[in-house]
Amino acid sequence: MERLRTPKLAEAIAEHIERLILEGVLRPGERLASERDLAERLDVSRPSLRDALALLEQRGLLATSRDGTRVTEFLSGLTDPLAGLLQSNEQVTADYFEYRAAVERTAAGLAAVRATAPERQAIRECLAEMQAAHEACDPDREAEADIVLHRLIYAASHNLVILHVMRAFSEMLRRDIFFNRTSLFTQAESRDALLIQHKAIGEAVVAADPEAAEKAIYQHLKFTGETVERTRRDSARVDLAVRRLSRSTLLAG
Repeated sequence: MERLRTPKLAEAIAEHIERLILEGVLRPGERLASERDLAERLDVSRPSLRDALALLEQRGLLATSRDGTRVTEFLSGLTDPLAGLLQSNEQVTADYFEYRAAVERTAAGLAAVRATAPERQAIRECLAEMQAAHEACDPDREAEADIVLHRLIYAASHNLVILHVMRAFSEMLRRDIFFNRTSLFTQAESRDALLIQHKAIGEAVVAADPEAAEKAIYQHLKFTGETVERTRRDSARVDLAVRRLSRSTLLAG
């Protein structure tokens, strides 16, 4: 009988861990506790846990290496080739902001209605971190708080498709696939506006005001898209001016 029960237990453990990954409790790239600690926390035997982890490795959700077992970047098979395609097309940045405006308006509206008390508190804490980073004139820290805020809103929407797809897009954003996000927080004309916009988004979600949340996030993404495009045009003009002024280096003396 034991031989029949063990596979069933391993499958049950695997399904439990898989659900934690689906719900965003365990996130791509995160390392799990040691086998012994994890078995104790789940109150299961180590052999059954080991079998469960092997099942999840076969499904592509976990990967084990010398430093332990991690949740895989399971959407990378989609996003990595996509990133390569998108980087070669200038129109993509505008399309990216258009896409985000469509999805994040829905996410923000849902978050305002569905966010739990702990999620609202996490958003408050993120806004406080963003304010502190702003006052410290730390663009890297502020840019990171930006990503965290948007991810908190994806999670608070309690829509699993939005959560995973938009998290994958935010990883691409972190790698500057679409634009250099940190540079936005180094420009005097945009950094104050971005702080005000992020506060408006977060405070509307915390206040359970879906209309205000949707409006705030739409205005934020519209502003960000326009700022990125203007910065790109200005940079292109500077590059052209430099080429014109240095053209003599290409001509015969």
